[in-house]
Amino acid sequence: MAERVRFLHCIDGERRPSIDGGVLDVAEPATGGIWAEVADGGTRDVDAAVAAANRAFPAWAATPADERARLLERLAAIVERDFEAFAAIESRDTGKPIALARRVDIPRAIANLRFFAAAATQFASESHAMGPRGINYTLRQPLGAVACISPWNLPLYLLTWKIAPALAAGCTVVAKPSEVTPASADRLGRAATEAGLPAGVLNLVHGRGATAGQALVEHPGIRAISFTGSTATGRAIAATAAPVFRKLSLELGGKNPFVVFADADLDAAVRTALAAAFTNQGQICLCGSRLIVERPILAAFRERFLAGLADWQPGDPVDPASRFGALVSAAHRDKVLGHIDLARDEGGTLLAGGHAVRLDGRCAGGWFVAPTVFEGLGPDARTNREEIFGPVVTLQGFDGPDEALALANASDYGLAASVFVRDIDVARRMAEGLETGIVWINCWMQRDLRTPFGGMKQSGVGREGGLEAMRFFTEPRNICIGSPA
Repeated sequence: MAERVRFLHCIDGERRPSIDGGVLDVAEPATGGIWAEVADGGTRDVDAAVAAANRAFPAWAATPADERARLLERLAAIVERDFEAFAAIESRDTGKPIALARRVDIPRAIANLRFFAAAATQFASESHAMGPRGINYTLRQPLGAVACISPWNLPLYLLTWKIAPALAAGCTVVAKPSEVTPASADRLGRAATEAGLPAGVLNLVHGRGATAGQALVEHPGIRAISFTGSTATGRAIAATAAPVFRKLSLELGGKNPFVVFADADLDAAVRTALAAAFTNQGQICLCGSRLIVERPILAAFRERFLAGLADWQPGDPVDPASRFGALVSAAHRDKVLGHIDLARDEGGTLLAGGHAVRLDGRCAGGWFVAPTVFEGLGPDARTNREEIFGPVVTLQGFDGPDEALALANASDYGLAASVFVRDIDVARRMAEGLETGIVWINCWMQRDLRTPFGGMKQSGVGREGGLEAMRFFTEPRNICIGSPA
């Protein structure tokens, strides 16, 4: 039996085991086998990491922006150099197809680092002249040591999305990646040391949310928390942070509508809806899980969508031809299957899928679920209101823009929406009326890193991306220089 890979904390520039020696198993979703172990951090590990970040902060904050940019560029170059290694471990750790890791996850991580490296040198503030009375100008100074907590579905992609702007702005970081998928974070920590980031500037503490994560969000040495994950966990973090007025950015769940009008390009709408539903096995907060289709084309859409499922069947993630891999854990697979049972109990008509899948060969023990489609459930059904975060979608019909908006907005979430329509007036009306932070017209998942990213309602608080992220990690201070009367 091959020796297990070990993932350790990165604290003060050193790779360290947990102080109490605790470890957690790391499973390979495609096989169900244990392939690695990760340090199970606790309060003392978090204390050490926060202390290191606070010691490093004054020098890092004083480092010229172009030097911070150079180090982030160097880190991006190392990730790019080791592209295939990062893609392989991301696929193995998460169960996602390696083709997806190569096409999306690793390129986006590199882009995050490079984008905010450039932002470090371009970030500017405001001044406001008051005529002969004087002038106001605003300083935007880095906050200090900040916490960046990232989820298991897009591990490197979302970890870099958080740490890059924090470092670019002059903050030091204590990051807590998901203990379910720690592999790429471990490799990124080693790459940061190779890139020359000073000790204590970027610290990684592994472990469970209830222990390491809780210790981090409670720590008095942390000035701000950037979190991506479930709405339930975000609510708990907000409750912890509110009494001490700690700055928060919460990017939470989604139950996103995918609306198709009768005048849309039907082939493009179906093709995009399949990708929106089943990319990363539906484990993306931006996935379109509620398909809302105008009734004149509902039958045609249904027929083409179901036919398209042939290209989205579970396969071994290491096969470059696979588009659909395994769910991240046995527990998550069981949760998704439970939601499928709920949809049946609610009276939904199963059109496709609805079951676990067993593959032959090395993946016989893997955690696979077939792409699943239900019809016949109304907007009040739990299946249409609760985030499943898996390969399960519902199909609903509508008549006209008013009903489309009502169905699309019938959710406690408000992260993203897609609308396929040719009529520009209807497109504008939908875009203005949808209660979501992001609206895609005739597309899905097209991202420009300059734009604000985040949701409404139970999908979160605050915005990430571009200037929004740089401003989150800084504190504005207004300076007024007046002229003597």
